[in-house]
Amino acid sequence: MKKNLGNADRIIRVIIAIIFSILYFTGVISGTIGIILMVLSAVFVLTSLVSFCPLYAPFGISSCPNKNKK
Repeated sequence: MKKNLGNADRIIRVIIAIIFSILYFTGVISGTIGIILMVLSAVFVLTSLVSFCPLYAPFGISSCPNKNKK
């Protein structure tokens, strides 16, 4: 797996996951939508930890900085 998430993208994903978790555990969101957002939060945290997003790969998207700058 080649990394395709830059630091800013990873930080944004973790912040969104934290917000979804807080909303769920404080009871602001519940039911089916709450469960869906918690699963999405887990995916965001996991992709942030491994710096790879499987949805970016087929489209050739990468938010990693270009190391071959001239």
